[in-house]
Amino acid sequence: MDMVKLTITASTCRSGYHKAGDEYVVGDICPPLCHELWHNIYPLVYTLLNGGSLDYGNIKAKCFDARCPDGGRVCIHGEIIMK
Repeated sequence: MDMVKLTITASTCRSGYHKAGDEYVVGDICPPLCHELWHNIYPLVYTLLNGGSLDYGNIKAKCFDARCPDGGRVCIHGEIIMK
């Protein structure tokens, strides 16, 4: 089963919860992310876990870049990895 690797690429998290370089691998359960960030990226993660591709500019890709809904304080990159 493919999994999605999430990497925090930049962070000025007000709670100090997320740090740049933190990595999480998602299979079938929610990783230890703040609820607001997870709620924002869940549709993207779900699509990748189920074999879909995402619009990425003019192409379709098996990855995404997203930001925290709290003013973009946390940036995250998600990509498919083979397990």
